Amino acid sequence: MKNRIRLFIAGLLACLSLSAQETRQGIASYYHDRFHGRRTSSGSIYHRDSMTCAHRTLPFGTRLKVRSLRNNKEVIVRVTDRGPFTKRFMIDLSHAAAEALDFIRAGICKVEITILPENATAAQTPVGPLPEDSQQKPDTTGSEP
Repeated sequence: MKNRIRLFIAGLLACLSLSAQETRQGIASYYHDRFHGRRTSSGSIYHRDSMTCAHRTLPFGTRLKVRSLRNNKEVIVRVTDRGPFTKRFMIDLSHAAAEALDFIRAGICKVEITILPENATAAQTPVGPLPEDSQQKPDTTGSEP
């Protein structure tokens, strides 16, 4: 029994390592402006100017390289939300990511998605505002300075 569990875990790890280089094609849409400032499924706040996305199954924090098949433009985004909930679409991008891929006017775009390894850096594309914990918070103790 223990050998079967070990084999299962080894197979699972092999599948996960293969999925890091796997590419998938599908249709991307982008968030409507009314979602700006609302909380995402991961608990973070959606900012239309951040390089983030929603995916139905990938873990939060996963970095993806999204390439437009129409014009070959690329962006690197981070999964922070769940969706899209329509089977027709594979991914929902933030407004900034959709703008960088140049499909704001069309509304949707055929894309290729590649899961990036954990140690890949996205220095050329900002992920957005600092997490809430690292931002300065006002003093709420009730004492005046």
